[in-house]
Amino acid sequence: MAVKNPSVRVRFAPSPTGYLHIGGARTALFNWLFARHHQGAFILRIEDTDEVRSTAESVNGILESMRWLGLDWDEGPVYADGVAGLPEQSLGNKGPYYQMQRLKFYQDACSRLLAQDHAYPCYCTPDEVDKMRKIAELSKRPPKYDGACRGLTDDQRKKKEAEGRKKSVRFKTPQEGDTDFTDLVRGALHFENNLLEDFVILKTSGVPTYNFACVVDDHGMDISHVIRGEDHLSNTPRQVLVYRALGWEPPQFAHLAMIHGSDGGRLSKRHGATSVREYKEAGYLPAALLNYLALLGWGTEDSQQVFTPKDMIEKFALERCTKSAAAFDPAKLLWMNGEYVRKTPVPDLAKIARTAFASADSKALEGAIALEREKIKLLTDIPKLVDFLISDEYEYRQEAVDKVLRVAGVGDILSDMEKRLDSLTSFDSAGIEAAIKACAKDRGVKNAAVIHPLRVAVSGRTEGPSLYHMIEYLGKARSLQRMKKAQSLLAAGKI
Repeated sequence: MAVKNPSVRVRFAPSPTGYLHIGGARTALFNWLFARHHQGAFILRIEDTDEVRSTAESVNGILESMRWLGLDWDEGPVYADGVAGLPEQSLGNKGPYYQMQRLKFYQDACSRLLAQDHAYPCYCTPDEVDKMRKIAELSKRPPKYDGACRGLTDDQRKKKEAEGRKKSVRFKTPQEGDTDFTDLVRGALHFENNLLEDFVILKTSGVPTYNFACVVDDHGMDISHVIRGEDHLSNTPRQVLVYRALGWEPPQFAHLAMIHGSDGGRLSKRHGATSVREYKEAGYLPAALLNYLALLGWGTEDSQQVFTPKDMIEKFALERCTKSAAAFDPAKLLWMNGEYVRKTPVPDLAKIARTAFASADSKALEGAIALEREKIKLLTDIPKLVDFLISDEYEYRQEAVDKVLRVAGVGDILSDMEKRLDSLTSFDSAGIEAAIKACAKDRGVKNAAVIHPLRVAVSGRTEGPSLYHMIEYLGKARSLQRMKKAQSLLAAGKI
């Protein structure tokens, strides 16, 4: 979509330390919807400053999941054929879009803060900082860094450096007053500055911390709205302070409700699949997953449940986002996926299932899927539901054999039905139904006494699509062949 409103610029900035999480996908979706609704720009930025855990594989996995979901970005890394784009392949002119390629921007901003006395070098080790926090906690004070290096003189700093101590850089947080901002979801918020510590903005390695890097990047990329999860709410006052210290106007913030599992805890592996890739592999359609994610913390006044992407874009508004946590319901997602499967054209479903039936005729595969379409909830259901329709090498389920085929008189019924079907001149569902009912009437039994053995004989199972339509789909030759085979195996005691 062409960007027509340059004043609206939002971003999704995942950390490439794993696959795209469902919570991250929901955040990306809400940013994308906001951008598309306002005809603004949706930027993708990779926050790869975790030097230990960030991997190229995770970058590729995130970009692949974004593309699969249909969340196209206007600026950011290019992705094609499983390879994440290099800087020269990026979209947009506000890059680079990988944080580790933006170190100069952070160093320049840090130098400004140091020069203006909004930051200072810190020589404390992690163990020393941990000890400070424990002492504060035992004294029933906020467990934070105590500012040990805040007032060091130049001579004291030189002495620390002569001792071989490495320095980080900390932001000099105001010790009095409040930091206030208005959240577009939660309203006016206030944070007491004396509860915030002097936080690190540049690590000893020269790599920025999250709260510093995202400020520099959001300002440099002209981000107008920061839409992210509620778990980032405690970071916001620190970021607002950095904005103000640098003389920059903060963007507008909107913090989305968290996604919880069925037990009320934060969504995690114990609740089942949590990454977009897992849902893709399980057989979910991207449109269904997007639709469901949109309902986690947002809704319309009329509680609409099923949306087209166009609907979502037109109706999305941050004002309709909830403050309370959203509950992830796997059963509802499964139901919704089934709804989307039934709306998907059969030829499209056949293309998706093609890998499982490489040698099958396209029309035959489409016909098989059409017969079982109402039962398909996941794309991975398709092979299990239609394999016996495509291949004649199906298995007879033992329970079906024991309860249906081994009943007295079944052999005679199958022999009778074989002759009746063979004599049909018009082999269609109506003629097949009439033949079955005529057989039951002539033999003085209920229709079910003919239908059940016939179904097991031609499919190996007790459930499936309409028997009349299934036999019509198989055709006369295949149906008779299957009936003969069942009778032969039954007589020989092989099933």
